[in-house]
Amino acid sequence: MKVYLTGSHSSGKSSLAKYISEKYKLNFISECARKILSEKELQVDSLRSNIDIVDDYQSEVFHRQLLEESKHTSFVSDRSAIDCLAYSSQHTRIFSKLINSLEFKNYLPTLQDKNSIIFFVRPCKATLKSDGVRETINWDAITAIDAQIKLLYEMFNIRYFQINTESIQERIKLITSVFSMR
Repeated sequence: MKVYLTGSHSSGKSSLAKYISEKYKLNFISECARKILSEKELQVDSLRSNIDIVDDYQSEVFHRQLLEESKHTSFVSDRSAIDCLAYSSQHTRIFSKLINSLEFKNYLPTLQDKNSIIFFVRPCKATLKSDGVRETINWDAITAIDAQIKLLYEMFNIRYFQINTESIQERIKLITSVFSMR
């Protein structure tokens, strides 16, 4: 089983992914973007001011996401390659290259597979919090990423379960319902 928690930054995906990992005993794939920022000792502000660095960074995030997923047959992931594409479309010059790549074409059937479960966590102002790593909370930027992710899911006919409540109890109730149907 492959489970994805997708959506814009600061929407609560990590907390839900950790919950699913523990509850359903699935391997946990944490957000690659955050790891790469740390490994490269980069700050988000420097990414926004140097297009060459951000192109390289987003390319690495995309490829690392695919690599990490390929290591497991069953997992819960804090993001998917769709998220990587959404961020690339907003911040880089390489979106067209990534979306048209052979890697993405080979990856797409995984997301379209009926055995993949995708939870699309929509942003709620009440649950937004800065994680101290990425950019400051900017509602317009968050909703732009959210809209791009939705567009990509619709464009590629990818089934997802939308989580659009701020209540953690309701979020978990939805997740439990989806898992109980399996």
